[in-house]
Amino acid sequence: MFAMKTTVTLAAAILFVAMTAPVWAQAPVVASSDPESLFTSPDPKLNANKQVVLHIMRDLLEAGHWKDAPKYLSQRYIQHNPNIASGLEPVMKFFGSRPENPIPARNAWRTKVVSVVAEGDLVVVSVVRELDDPRKPGSKYTTTWFDMWRILDGKADEHWDYGTIAPSAAGTPAAPGGLKAN
Repeated sequence: MFAMKTTVTLAAAILFVAMTAPVWAQAPVVASSDPESLFTSPDPKLNANKQVVLHIMRDLLEAGHWKDAPKYLSQRYIQHNPNIASGLEPVMKFFGSRPENPIPARNAWRTKVVSVVAEGDLVVVSVVRELDDPRKPGSKYTTTWFDMWRILDGKADEHWDYGTIAPSAAGTPAAPGGLKAN
């Protein structure tokens, strides 16, 4: 009787693990097919703040129109990414050498936007990041990264993101410039 109970219990445990294993697998992060639709709000103030960030994401980061940065970034623009100095001029210099491209269509962004949330003077954009899977060489996985801006007087005045300092090949801190714009 004990052996039969143990066998049934073991079989039930194996069945449970087999049935729930897909739950433990990562669900891929999926982007919006129309990212621009996420940069709106019925609240006029939140809508205005989201529109500033829309232009930062689309016009500056996607299309490289850094000559237009003064329209969307304050002079003091506080940058919390450790690879980029604060201030409008340093940010324009950091990103300004990238090629300028046409502003992308609503559904043709390279950056895969998952969500845009606005509350008070903050706007947070989460994006899909695809990275090499260190557990499965040659495979990729998706995760969610973010950018957050504080909007002051109609311009982004402060920025936070996932920026980290990467070591160089020699083990010393890398020089700025290796960041991707998303």
